[in-house]
Amino acid sequence: MNWIPLQSQEQLDEILRNSKEKTQLIFKHSTRCSISLMAKDRLDRSTLSDNISCYYLDLLAHRDISNKIADLFSVQHESPQVLLIKNGTCIYDESHSGIRPDDIMANA
Repeated sequence: MNWIPLQSQEQLDEILRNSKEKTQLIFKHSTRCSISLMAKDRLDRSTLSDNISCYYLDLLAHRDISNKIADLFSVQHESPQVLLIKNGTCIYDESHSGIRPDDIMANA
């Protein structure tokens, strides 16, 4: 998995722009949560399509960005959480043990 660190709110504008050409994935991860670690490991071992850009958000370091994501895409904050963004809209979101690469690809 080639993660792009999500470390600024300005990157959300980039995600919105790029989602018109390529599906964007945001993975919200808590480094203190064992469920989040399991979800990240599952994603790291997967081979998601080259047609998806994958962003990694460290929730402990960037809670403000997580809050902005919840507002921007009208999704309730959860951790861990994955969102798929296409054409400026969140087309899929899942959390906890529901985060499965096969489901992500089916919705991308």
